[in-house]
Amino acid sequence: MKILYLCHRFPFPPKRGGKIRPFNMIRHLQASGHEVTVCSLARSEAEAEEGRGIAPYCHAFHMGLVREPVQWARMIVRLPLPTPSSMGYFHSGQLAATVRGLLARERFDLIFVHCSSVAPYVQQVQGIPKILDFGDMDSQKWLEYANYKPFPLSMGYTLEGTKMLWAEKRLARRFDLCTATTRAEWETLNGYGTGAVTDWFPNGVDAQFFSPTDGSYDADTISFIGRMDYYPNQECMQRFCDQAWPLLKARRPGMKLLIVGADPSPEMKRLGERPGVTVTGSVPDVRPYIRGSALMVAPLAIARGTQNKILEAMAMGVPVVTSPAAAGGVDAEAERHFLVADTARQVADAVMRIVEQPAERARLAAAGRERMLSHHAWPSSMRRLDGIIERCVAGFTNRQPQTLRTPA
Repeated sequence: MKILYLCHRFPFPPKRGGKIRPFNMIRHLQASGHEVTVCSLARSEAEAEEGRGIAPYCHAFHMGLVREPVQWARMIVRLPLPTPSSMGYFHSGQLAATVRGLLARERFDLIFVHCSSVAPYVQQVQGIPKILDFGDMDSQKWLEYANYKPFPLSMGYTLEGTKMLWAEKRLARRFDLCTATTRAEWETLNGYGTGAVTDWFPNGVDAQFFSPTDGSYDADTISFIGRMDYYPNQECMQRFCDQAWPLLKARRPGMKLLIVGADPSPEMKRLGERPGVTVTGSVPDVRPYIRGSALMVAPLAIARGTQNKILEAMAMGVPVVTSPAAAGGVDAEAERHFLVADTARQVADAVMRIVEQPAERARLAAAGRERMLSHHAWPSSMRRLDGIIERCVAGFTNRQPQTLRTPA
């Protein structure tokens, strides 16, 4: 099939959550014999230059180069409008013209969109089967943000979440099939009551790249991995350092915390001034930091979809202590494959359980790795995707009016 694939972040190199899922889809579809044309946004010349590395993994690619000040202006203009402001951020006149030109010149068998923010580029297209992979339900994320932001920011997030919810319902009705990343997000989508055909397929993890080494680690070191310009990660680490970290330092004074991730805000950098805490900023490779830790903590309060950091740590044989919210995005069982804790005291107890019991750490390390191989491998996820595409195309074909011919 000829597939037109749109996504909100240019999907190469696949170094962050918003790029990993679309890249693996594109690579799989092209390798399966389909002809994939990719359309997406680049936010700088540097990102555009890096993104050209996708060439071996697709038939063709097109970029809409945007500038941050312009995109922020597009958001502001939409504040009084019913259109979500975040959709303004992902709009590019250049990319819209490219998509229209491609659809006018070429005959595509399928349009696949990852992320609702770029669905408006093709929402009006008819006569071609269309799949919208919401991934996460963004409206719910904005509505959750409102619970953590002071007034009047909380009102802004509530407004944006409400507008996005309306948009998600409207878009779901304009696509032939809609998907999500986790069962929980799929249930949220179904709860909208749009009547749309829906399904879900999980994120995977590259278990060869994220693999265990010799098993050596520092029993006094724990880690957190994630982009530190992302609010859920910032909120998580601020709360952890305020509430759980003092409890841990009191019980094990030599303990160290590594906060590893690009673009830490000034508030996050200040966490590095606390005893035992190191904020690294961007690093060439996160794997040595995770592998050298006794465990990774991920006690996120705001967690929609799958937390790739959890999949990667478990694939490397490093135990994870996470929150109920983040655990819902991982196809694994609490206590058996990872530990789930809610309050600061529960988090501290779970961390100490792993740090002080090498046998328990070894059990969780082996079980977590095995679960990633069996339930979060990209090949099995992509088989689910293949079935979803087949279902969508077959359903679209069956709904098309058949031309009646008079027998000769």
